[in-house]
Amino acid sequence: MNHRLSPLLLLAALLVLLLGSNCSRQVWQNHYAKGFDTRVYIVRHGEKELTPGLPDPPLTAAGQQRALALRDSLQRDGMLAGVFSTATARTKSTAQPLADKLRLPVQPYDAKQLAVLARRVRQEYRGKSVLVVGHSNTILETVEAFGAARPVPTIGDNEYDYLLEVRIPRDSTRQPTASARRYGAASH
Repeated sequence: MNHRLSPLLLLAALLVLLLGSNCSRQVWQNHYAKGFDTRVYIVRHGEKELTPGLPDPPLTAAGQQRALALRDSLQRDGMLAGVFSTATARTKSTAQPLADKLRLPVQPYDAKQLAVLARRVRQEYRGKSVLVVGHSNTILETVEAFGAARPVPTIGDNEYDYLLEVRIPRDSTRQPTASARRYGAASH
């Protein structure tokens, strides 16, 4: 009697094992995260409506395009596990496309309590990546709250295209570092 398994049956059995072993993104992240640096991506919200007197200006069409460019820039980071935004419509709208794509909630944070955010990310997202969406006058301070030096001296009111990245080494004796790059369409 020949008990050789056909390749198709073997493939089906392997698929059942993989599906039954709960190999979700979260399980993978939790298992392997301890060996990776923590990455914190920090951006300013996309272009906002400049009509005077608006208490909470929404994104313009260009700002909505920037939110999509952010999604496209970061969705390939397989360790992205958290998305944070201040409470304004423009920051939440900038974060939402990426959060939706990754099926993550947009979590609020207080830009006046950056040390609290940094402590939370260090404790709950060690070895993973997070996105933090803030404002032109808070994103460099956010970099500093995570222990890194500013990668650029200032960010102007008309600059929306900076994507800052803080790397917090898994080796706690090493200093966090920050870098800056541009994403999406150039700011005007």
